Amino acid sequence: MKTSSIISRKPTLVESVVFFVLLALSGIMISPFLWMLSIGLERTANLQPPFPPTFIPSQPSFFNFELVMENGTLFYSYLNSGFVAVCAVCLSVFSSLLAGYSFSKGQFRGKKILFLIVLGTMMIPMETRLIPLFTMFNKFGLINTYVPLIAPAILYGFGILLSKQYFDQLPDSLREAAQIDGSSEKRTFFQIYLPLTGPITATLAILSFLDSWNAFLWPLVVINDHALRTIPLFLASFSFENGTRLGGLTMALATASILPIVIVFLFLQKYIIRSIALSGLKGE
Repeated sequence: MKTSSIISRKPTLVESVVFFVLLALSGIMISPFLWMLSIGLERTANLQPPFPPTFIPSQPSFFNFELVMENGTLFYSYLNSGFVAVCAVCLSVFSSLLAGYSFSKGQFRGKKILFLIVLGTMMIPMETRLIPLFTMFNKFGLINTYVPLIAPAILYGFGILLSKQYFDQLPDSLREAAQIDGSSEKRTFFQIYLPLTGPITATLAILSFLDSWNAFLWPLVVINDHALRTIPLFLASFSFENGTRLGGLTMALATASILPIVIVFLFLQKYIIRSIALSGLKGE
């Protein structure tokens, strides 16, 4: 009886207004992507992009997408971005979970100071670190390799912060019980706490994936070899070489470049919401 009354409850006026406001805002946010897809599907957009902007192509065709993919350059850029993103995700997620667990459950001298230093790295813009990082990797002869694209992911300040907040809401009694049973710290982390980190792991994975896949400035500095170009570098070079003359091809390429991000987000979005909600709670 109570369940049926909850299911049949009609939304209030405030809830209805909030729903339609959010629906309108979401439509505004997604409209540029729909327009991008529309131009990519417009066969004549390379001659003259449609004006005024329209969301429904007059001559829908996959012609532009076929042209973008036919020479294989986009495929190799996909491979480069995919390899870099997967390696960066693995490194950043593992290091963030380890550091978050240490800052949350560990007891060692200087823990608060080290955590403040980690938080401080979030306040330093990437532009100020370009020259020191480039100099360091250049001395080791690692320019024009995958290493400088992957290695900086080891220190992910925001991921460490999220991980610490997540481990804070997990009860300390689990660690205490494991210590009583003679479990080592390593075994406690991998066998007790790590299996409970599904939501935060998914969140860190997608955030790190987004950062790595969309990175442009740092790869532009350390990568000069066309064979190692990632998707953002390939898109930028294509746009620079062709300008607005090939609007349909440019938009088709831009649409293809964001598809992996959309797919990853659709699969992991529920974990993101859950982990962000849990990371604000304090476990007893």
